Amino acid sequence: MSERPVPLPYADPAFLADPFPLYRQLREDGPVRRVVIAGGLEAWLVTRYEDGLAALSEPRLSSDVRDASDTRLLRQLPETERESMLSNMLRSDPPDHTRLRRLVSKAFTARRVAAMRPRIQAIADGLLDAVVPHGRADLIADFALPLPVTVISELLGVPVDDRHDFQHWTDRMIMRGAEPPDPAVVNEAWQHMRAYVSELIRAKRAAPGEDLLSGLITARDEERQLSEDELIAMVFLLLAAGYITTVNLIGGGIAMLLAHPDQLDLLLSDPELLPGAVEEFLRYDGPVSPGIARFAREDVKIAGAPIPRGATVLIASAIADRDPARFPDPDHLDITRQDNPHLAFGHGIHYCLGAPLARLEGQIAIGTALRRLPGLALAVSRDEIRWRPGGLRGPQSLPVTFTSGG
Repeated sequence: MSERPVPLPYADPAFLADPFPLYRQLREDGPVRRVVIAGGLEAWLVTRYEDGLAALSEPRLSSDVRDASDTRLLRQLPETERESMLSNMLRSDPPDHTRLRRLVSKAFTARRVAAMRPRIQAIADGLLDAVVPHGRADLIADFALPLPVTVISELLGVPVDDRHDFQHWTDRMIMRGAEPPDPAVVNEAWQHMRAYVSELIRAKRAAPGEDLLSGLITARDEERQLSEDELIAMVFLLLAAGYITTVNLIGGGIAMLLAHPDQLDLLLSDPELLPGAVEEFLRYDGPVSPGIARFAREDVKIAGAPIPRGATVLIASAIADRDPARFPDPDHLDITRQDNPHLAFGHGIHYCLGAPLARLEGQIAIGTALRRLPGLALAVSRDEIRWRPGGLRGPQSLPVTFTSGG
């Protein structure tokens, strides 16, 4: 393909608020398109559903950034802790990925997650108890953020009072925009995070509990199933992945309903539609945008396009999930949509391990907010909502009003 790469304009607030007109054009231009993504990196964008589905299971596409020919990708990781950062499930391939995933998969089975429902409901109600008397709130800072942070903290056995620190450091390590990240900022944040996680591990070794972190320490110390770097990387991944995308699902889902009053009214009249509504939120405007990065281990063809070894391939789930060849009327939010095999959680061996937990948190959080905040409405115009830049999609804040006392 000889076309010049198309820059994704992360510095443009209009694009951040609504990237889908450009996404639609890119899909219509062809199944594979060269683009410039966050941080000025070049990638091959896979835009159509069937091609994306196949690419997510393609063994010649690696999750390990060390397979990328663009050395800037490695330089965006903390220099002194690069090996630790690369030792997690998200960045590994079999057999390491298989081994690491098996260590935590039991904590995220549908049965275990379902057993968490009463506690998640109690957390949601407790957070809303603090805001319902006031008739207004920021549903990100007051609700969508602390809920999944609290859930993953309790699952891991992390003190909830520490959530503001690890959230602050995580944001600085993963935030992407039009410009490359500042290496000094990334390094400092990782050093704080590593010191924090190391102290957590030390404390759990001294006084283990029934939590997931204690189980991982046992797997490290007694069963020798993972290294110390892998243990630290696993804790970081679970802390970060355990809340970031779920914040965007909850906040983004509520924002979608407020922008589509017909769908809001439909859901209020029939709360049984909530599970399907969450799936539609994930398809229509999911928390990862435009998609999932892979790196070509060797020369490969995708939809007839030759992709050179070492190229970054961006499997654009956010674009593919609006492919009219797979989803009828794809630009229409329809919470009653039945056939909805979206790619928001990926596909294949890297399918999101936390998907059952994210779904449950999304259903409980959104359902509880709608039930307890009658008359819910934006407190600002939709144009005033600020959206996250690059890679992770969701409102940074969501000021709302409602009838107090719900």
